[in-house]
Amino acid sequence: MTESTYNHPVWQDTMTASGDARGQRGKPNWTDAAFFLLLAAGAAYALYAYSGNMDYYEKIILCGAVVGFSWMGWLWRPLRVLMVASGVTALLAIWLYSGGGGLSQGDITRSESIFLLKYLFSSQSAILWMCALFFLATICYWIGYASKTAAWLGTALTWGAVYAGTTGLLVRWREGHLLGPDIGHIPVSNLYEVFVLFALITALFYLYYERRYATRALGGFVLLVVSSSVIFLLWYSFTREAFQIQPLVPALKSWWMKIHVPANFIGYGTFSLAAMVGFAYLVKEHGQTRSWGKLLPLFLLGAILCAEPMMFGSRELSPTWMLYFGIGAIIVGAILAMRGPISRKLPSLEILDDIMYRAIAVGFAFFTVATILGALWAADAWGTYWQWDPKETWALIVWLNYAAWLHMRLMKGLRGTMAAYWALAGLLITSFAFLGVNMFLSGLHSYGEL
Repeated sequence: MTESTYNHPVWQDTMTASGDARGQRGKPNWTDAAFFLLLAAGAAYALYAYSGNMDYYEKIILCGAVVGFSWMGWLWRPLRVLMVASGVTALLAIWLYSGGGGLSQGDITRSESIFLLKYLFSSQSAILWMCALFFLATICYWIGYASKTAAWLGTALTWGAVYAGTTGLLVRWREGHLLGPDIGHIPVSNLYEVFVLFALITALFYLYYERRYATRALGGFVLLVVSSSVIFLLWYSFTREAFQIQPLVPALKSWWMKIHVPANFIGYGTFSLAAMVGFAYLVKEHGQTRSWGKLLPLFLLGAILCAEPMMFGSRELSPTWMLYFGIGAIIVGAILAMRGPISRKLPSLEILDDIMYRAIAVGFAFFTVATILGALWAADAWGTYWQWDPKETWALIVWLNYAAWLHMRLMKGLRGTMAAYWALAGLLITSFAFLGVNMFLSGLHSYGEL
């Protein structure tokens, strides 16, 4: 069976009773039931041991998470392995913090004296491993255009990075509680934490599409945006010590945060993935083009995207972000210069267009839910659903942008070059809503300051 046959839509929808070879859904089997029971047992223990620390809504969210994660594990079975592995590792770290005294005890200072915590499983160590593995995966994916082994290694390293980052967030949740009863919170509350979340979500959605369409050729493109977020995360961590766990501001002490922020960043992650697939589409389309004049708009758009963190990082140009911009522009130029051999390895234009559409459709659905949840949260916290705060305004701009994209596709048949350029330009809007608003526009919504 050829790769083109494997990528055909009819083949994609052909599944056995227990699921296809790529770990996608089939009829529920005993492993699905076992995974559900495992999650239910964990939730039952949490309700038994910590019910006094949860309000009514948080208990509902916990029970709903069991159903939601079970459903996601059935949709894509490799996700179950990730959740179990990260959960077991996080429990090991929590046990190490407790000194073997039980999950309800612990000493945060043990992270400096216990080898496994200091170098592997403390939240900061695990997230640093995530950053390193994402960088290595990006390099391997690009080498993978010449070596299938390197491409396979890129996939393995990406999974490793997601495992390390997920473990890091879970352990960070526990570390907050070890610091003090009023400090612990779900780790999605500030710029440092949501950058980790963004990298994980983007990478996970890419891994899903990689396996669904049986191609690793997009890994280098998508991991570029993930690596860019990692660069910002490292810079922000070491220049501002952003990895320090801080108490929540009063407005964030709400169960709404537990559902609003993850839904929001599923949107951000899939929009970013669609943008990089759009970039790959344009490279594929111009693979045989000899005139650089036709590629100039694509290069300029890529250069602007590379310059965004430089502009967000400070109102003054810094050597760090000038270097970042220079290297980013060189990478974009090198991709365009090597567009011929790269385009021959990429999937067909039809498949790239389909991935772009699916990513935007999923992102738009979750971003819509997140916007509604945000309005309900605002009414609960501030007494009004909408205040035209800069973050709210730019969230509306992002929503309208992708609503227009989907409308043009479904009603007017938008395809091809225009759709790809629009998806890529949409990353500019999404990036400003995600990061630029926090840096330049004061308001009620802020993950952090530079």
